[in-house]
Amino acid sequence: MSRLRVCTVTAFVALLAALHPPSAIAAEQPVAAINRGVVELETSGAAGISVRIAEDLANLIDDGTTRRVVPVVGKGSLHNLTDLKYLRGIDMAIVQSDVLDYAREQRLLPGLEWSLTYITRLYNEEFHLLAGAAIGSVTELANKKVNIDLRGSGTAITASRLFDLLKIPVTVTNDSPEVALDKLRKGEIAALAFVAGKPAPLFAGLKGDDGLHFLAVPFNQISSSAYVPTRLAAADYPGLIPQGRAVETVAVGSVLAVADLRQLPERARNVANFVDVFFTGFQTLSTPGYHPKWRDVNLAAELPGWHRYPAAEQWLQRNIQVANTPKPDDLRLMFARFIDERRQATGSPALPQQDKDLVFQQFQSWQKGQTQ
Repeated sequence: MSRLRVCTVTAFVALLAALHPPSAIAAEQPVAAINRGVVELETSGAAGISVRIAEDLANLIDDGTTRRVVPVVGKGSLHNLTDLKYLRGIDMAIVQSDVLDYAREQRLLPGLEWSLTYITRLYNEEFHLLAGAAIGSVTELANKKVNIDLRGSGTAITASRLFDLLKIPVTVTNDSPEVALDKLRKGEIAALAFVAGKPAPLFAGLKGDDGLHFLAVPFNQISSSAYVPTRLAAADYPGLIPQGRAVETVAVGSVLAVADLRQLPERARNVANFVDVFFTGFQTLSTPGYHPKWRDVNLAAELPGWHRYPAAEQWLQRNIQVANTPKPDDLRLMFARFIDERRQATGSPALPQQDKDLVFQQFQSWQKGQTQ
């Protein structure tokens, strides 16, 4: 090799070293590793349970090297939908199903129905209506101040729809739930509405000594398929509901929605990887240590009018039998809840537990006869 060529090669190597010193290359490697497999999941505020649900998912999915879930606290379902469509980096969000329908009906986000998909329906979130001592029933809220959370929140949309369905005109206020709770104690508002999975952290530790109590919301006066009957029990809020009593209310479904990632292949792969680990390890979320609402989730449940994320649809097609087969104890609980909700919806008295067990045994015998 000529001396001129050796000098040229040496100079080129020196230039590369100057542009990319070993310390810089070493620094780039951990940065790339930290960002490998990251998905950002937006939740609602900490007053509900979605932050805890996101933490559960992170505990299940994070492996320290190739997968990581980063929860982002949002401002409510409608804001979350906007962020899914426009905010950089947000891959998924937990939103209420009635807010999805509302955004589509009002055409708030052009093209939402084809750009947004969902991974799975999650748990139901209960409608809580907490009132002061002077209010005895929901009808007494007519023309009184009721806080329905911040504008654009899931609670604001659900509460407005429910009061319309109930034909009860209220004077709306839009404080945060924490501020509204303080105003309710002071008597500055008559009630506050809040949508969250029970037991909601907002009401943790509250006692009825100062007259605060939940109002019943009659399902039979609500003609909408978006809501289902349910109840709040003493086990959920021991300081507000006496033992052996329950408060009838309604619930709305929540959804794990996905942004339009078709032009973002790396993020799409990360979400597909998330889906595979989430669905494969789903049964772990029903064990102690995770939020009890996971026991209500059926991965295969569909959301009419919306498309499932392709990776989730493909996983379910490969594993449909496993996804659709609940554990025996879970099936018994689901059956008992179905009986309770149907009898509540028709105004029938609650069925004693021993009668529900008998009907469930008859159902199992019938089911075996269908499969033989």
